Amino acid sequence: QSQFVESGGGLVQPGGSLRLFCAASGFVLDYHATGWFRQTPGKEYKGISCINRSDGTTYYADDIKGRFTISRDNAKNTVYLDMKNLKPEDTGLYLCAADPDLYCSGAPLDSRDFSAWGQGTQVTVSS
Repeated sequence: QSQFVESGGGLVQPGGSLRLFCAASGFVLDYHATGWFRQTPGKEYKGISCINRSDGTTYYADDIKGRFTISRDNAKNTVYLDMKNLKPEDTGLYLCAADPDLYCSGAPLDSRDFSAWGQGTQVTVSS
């Protein structure tokens, strides 16, 4: 059975850092474009970042460029999201998603393009 397990979320003060983990089982992340989305109450999913299959090229939303870094460890079949200089507006449920046919380019991420989803990990930035 294919599934994701996200972890690494928590409560952090503004300016702090977190590393989120997206571990996959049942399928190979290197064969999928893998993205991170943020969900907040009453709002649509916001695409944060994406790493493409095989070539590992990346995409970042404008408001997190320079603060967040996405990476993949093929040996561990895990995608990471390193977040630094966190702000209160970064608060939300962070979900991992993947698709074998998608290639993330310069356009904003669309949640409808991803076929597999995890349950998410909560990130709260507050003093």
